[in-house]
Amino acid sequence: MQAIYEQLLILISTPLYLVIIGLELLLSNYGHKKVYSWKDTAANVYLMLLNAFLDLIVRTGYLFVLNYFFHHSFFSLTDPIVYWVMLLVLEDFLYYWLHRFDHEVRLFWAVHVTHHSSSQLNFSVGFRSSVFQPLYRFIYFIPLALLGFKPLDIVFIYSATQIWGIFVHTELIDKMGWLEQILVTPSHHRVHHASNPKYLDMNLGMFLIIWDKWFGTFQPELPVDKYQPLRYGLTKAIEKETPLTIVFHEWSNIHKDMQRTDIGWKEKLFYVFGPPGWSHDGTRLTSDQLRKLEAGESIMENIMPVNGGGLNAQP
Repeated sequence: MQAIYEQLLILISTPLYLVIIGLELLLSNYGHKKVYSWKDTAANVYLMLLNAFLDLIVRTGYLFVLNYFFHHSFFSLTDPIVYWVMLLVLEDFLYYWLHRFDHEVRLFWAVHVTHHSSSQLNFSVGFRSSVFQPLYRFIYFIPLALLGFKPLDIVFIYSATQIWGIFVHTELIDKMGWLEQILVTPSHHRVHHASNPKYLDMNLGMFLIIWDKWFGTFQPELPVDKYQPLRYGLTKAIEKETPLTIVFHEWSNIHKDMQRTDIGWKEKLFYVFGPPGWSHDGTRLTSDQLRKLEAGESIMENIMPVNGGGLNAQP
């Protein structure tokens, strides 16, 4: 039954996506603001199709895994309202941690970086998927199956919150009043996609913003008279953007770091499992280090010098 509901979600949301994208195009052109480009939009569609194709291939496998844990569940909710509300809240909580680790562990950032590689922000960027995420995303939802939530229900709720996650990719909508205190809004998500140091790795929720406020990753969008204008995309743009480099450029960078001969295995492990931007000699900086640098604070305590390396050492 939930598979049918998921198909209905797709049937209802697809024409809605087309309407809001068309509306965004018209309003942005009317305001003489270019928020779409053919190349960027084509990349968004390309990444969406790759992700959907991979998800289709592995779906049977991850549903089997979730079903196994569901049959070993130790809890059961009989009230349907409580069941669906709890599933929505808990799924969103677990997604927050999935998203946070995607930003804080370079191995997972190599997957997620595709979603942040656009220098624009519009509704179509919501489709700019993390291609390989279906290979491990289900692992975060295993606790839901153990709590007695049906695997297809988990997939359905994830798809439903994804719809909201796509709608917040826009510059057309300003603040949303009291909803800013509860939900992830376009204002919150603009911060998430910005590459300004203060905004890096902030506002990681999909549907509810409360997790960011509880766990210290919340940052409101500031007016330009208090902070610099938003800059979207990566702190360092992809040098040559092709269908392959969009997906694999960070994997290539990890491979290069693992091939270094001037560092040991401890440093090589940090280059894989440490935060994105970490370097043993300070030639690259993490989000936290960039924030400290912007604030004029020392960043030296987080650098592991090897062979006399320092801030000016060559990579």
